[in-house]
Amino acid sequence: MTIRLIAILAASVFVFTIAASAEKKIERSALPPAVEKTVQAQSQGSTIKGFSIDHENGQTQYEVEMISNGHSKDIAIAPDGTLLEVEEEVAFDSLPTETQKALTAKAAAAKITKVESLTKKDKLVAYEAATLKGAKKGEIQVGPHGEKLSHEE
Repeated sequence: MTIRLIAILAASVFVFTIAASAEKKIERSALPPAVEKTVQAQSQGSTIKGFSIDHENGQTQYEVEMISNGHSKDIAIAPDGTLLEVEEEVAFDSLPTETQKALTAKAAAAKITKVESLTKKDKLVAYEAATLKGAKKGEIQVGPHGEKLSHEE
């Protein structure tokens, strides 16, 4: 009986943790003024697809999905308006040769379907590729010059 109770409690904590970290769609009118100011600056000439709020590692961030110059661009903004991260779709063939080789090697037999640059604090930190092998989707990352990352960005 005690083991069963512990298992139920552990499962409840796990489900609560997942629910607490899940992003929630919001309306633009729910953005704090500082976040709205950053959205205006970052979305010039873009089409905004949607807004959400997320709580990751105890930190609140606002996320904006948009289409910019025909490709996807997602940004994460702190409540004070600080731009935290930019994920922007890039053409595979526009990447440096060593980065293309590293992504291709890491993808192995999977097909690379999309590549995004990841920028944090105005610094390119990684490239992320979506992969597809049969029906299985995946994601891989390499550093800006194709190097192995010490941790996922």
